[in-house]
Amino acid sequence: MITSNVWIDTGLVLIYGSQLDANYHQHVAIQLVWPCCDSSSELNGETIQGLVVIASKHSHCLKMSKGWILLVEPHSLLGEQLEAKLQGQSMVSFELNADDKAHPPIDKESAFQLVAPILRVMSIEQTLLNCNQSSVADERIQRLLENLDACFVADCIKPERWRAASVAQTLNLSESRFLHIFKDQVGIAWRPFLLWRRLICALQALVTGKSATDAAYMAGFSDSAHLSRTFRSTFGMSITQAKNLVK
Repeated sequence: MITSNVWIDTGLVLIYGSQLDANYHQHVAIQLVWPCCDSSSELNGETIQGLVVIASKHSHCLKMSKGWILLVEPHSLLGEQLEAKLQGQSMVSFELNADDKAHPPIDKESAFQLVAPILRVMSIEQTLLNCNQSSVADERIQRLLENLDACFVADCIKPERWRAASVAQTLNLSESRFLHIFKDQVGIAWRPFLLWRRLICALQALVTGKSATDAAYMAGFSDSAHLSRTFRSTFGMSITQAKNLVK
């Protein structure tokens, strides 16, 4: 039976890892990092001890002997609150009390509950962690995101169905108009956002015990080598390293 140290929910990826060694990389998610109290951790070559919030699309590298990472999509309500805490900065730090230090992983529900004190440190409501709503106002883009979110709870919709021209047609928009509205509403261009979701699809496949080849196929990559290259540039680690997060 596979016991995961990676939990995926709508717009969220929660990771508990040991001996994390991620080279410089960037992705569309806002990243929270908090080491265990006995962890040796470096972010961009500098020692960290408390909670660090890293802005979307900000290049960074992380070495952490033991601790937690939370990836949050910026258009979510939680992402919106984190953006406000960043105030335009590439990263911000928060001190943690001893009781707020990272703990060992358990089941998914309990794992996400452990994030609550971390949010309290930033004066963010815990309910935002469990809220799948986004800050997107345009109903067409909302429906599109809901369709993509279905991949978290049902069979994944193959990415070939999500080409910009095809999506725009279903929304009765020109391709250029769709791309403009999506970027305006979500804060991320359509193509990098879709690539991000495809990578999360692949990660979810790895968590459930699929091979890198099967994960690549499920997420719409041409082969495992294509997935591996994209995965490394996005997460700063190889597929093999990622699979080691799953016990």
